Amino acid sequence: MAHELMRQGHHVSVVAAMPHHLGASGSRRFAFHVQEIVQGIPVIRTWIWRVPPNKRFWWRLLNYFSFVVTSFGGLRKLPRPDYLLVESPPLFLGMTARLYSRWFKVPYILSVSDLWPESAVALGLVRNPWLVGLTRRLELSLYAHAAYVSAVTEGIQQTIRETGQIPPERVLFFPNGVDLAQFPRVEMPTALRARWGKGTEKVFLYPGTMGYAQGLDVIIEAAKRLRDRTDIAFLLVGDGPVKAHLMEQVKAAQLTNVWFEALQPVENMPAYFSLARAVVVPLRRHSLFKGARPSKVFPAWSAQVPVIYVGEGEMADLIHRAKGGVVAEPENGDALAAAVLQLADMPEDAWTAMGQAGWSFVRDHYTWQRIAEKWLKSFEPGSDV
Repeated sequence: MAHELMRQGHHVSVVAAMPHHLGASGSRRFAFHVQEIVQGIPVIRTWIWRVPPNKRFWWRLLNYFSFVVTSFGGLRKLPRPDYLLVESPPLFLGMTARLYSRWFKVPYILSVSDLWPESAVALGLVRNPWLVGLTRRLELSLYAHAAYVSAVTEGIQQTIRETGQIPPERVLFFPNGVDLAQFPRVEMPTALRARWGKGTEKVFLYPGTMGYAQGLDVIIEAAKRLRDRTDIAFLLVGDGPVKAHLMEQVKAAQLTNVWFEALQPVENMPAYFSLARAVVVPLRRHSLFKGARPSKVFPAWSAQVPVIYVGEGEMADLIHRAKGGVVAEPENGDALAAAVLQLADMPEDAWTAMGQAGWSFVRDHYTWQRIAEKWLKSFEPGSDV
């Protein structure tokens, strides 16, 4: 997004947290702030409280609030902008935007990729009524004081409009997109095939966060049903709070067709996509997730890899429209196993056509260039964004 806004003639700076995942290393992780240029974009990284992925939600709140404080210092080191674009979640980061906006008379745009506190409540992460009420009031206040609110799905856009806190025309739609050049179709590296192929012809890949919302148990259940298909395996790449639990399940079931890999840099992902027969993208069954658009889908299509979406709603509709994959019922191991067999046993020309259909769909509708152009046109006439 930042690159595309710059390409279209706008000046963009970024305030971000220090790398704090388990794979992060180096002295800058312990510095209070670091200034750098990343692919032509000025970036200020500020200190954040590092929390291991298996810690409880309250520990993660400490992680979020540390950046709420330190990001304000990062903003002070940049020239005064015309607009401040802040990501939510975490919703609490909106407090930084609100304070900066109030002190320096800079309008802010709240970009909402997940509804808080609704999602946290639905996932059972927050049960305290007082905290839920407080967070809900913060959410509505941030909507009311924002110059614009930008939603990554149509479902989120509609829900925010229904709050009545902001005029409907100021609730914009800015979906996840993809840079086709960042996730090209590449030849499968021999070393990667030697490491993970192990004689298996068809690898089904899950890349990303291993959290409760993803409902990754469904992959373990599907693997149990497919243990006799020695040509099929599942590779889960990433880290997260449920990874250890998943590994325990695999060990207890004595599964040899589920493999785990550490979190990878984004530049490594085209190689992993080249290994995949399909990318599996699951979500738990919940009405809240019917409006979700997981960001893993478009990079897979950019690499011309079909997608198995284990979910309902908005993304399921996109899968059908694009003809770039299949949809399976959420939290249903039998349904996922059937979808895996469909992709595994599909004729090669049909499999290739499915991946190419996904690529054509994102090329025509969801490149960052197309999304940014349409998003900028949504602003009021005369706005200098």
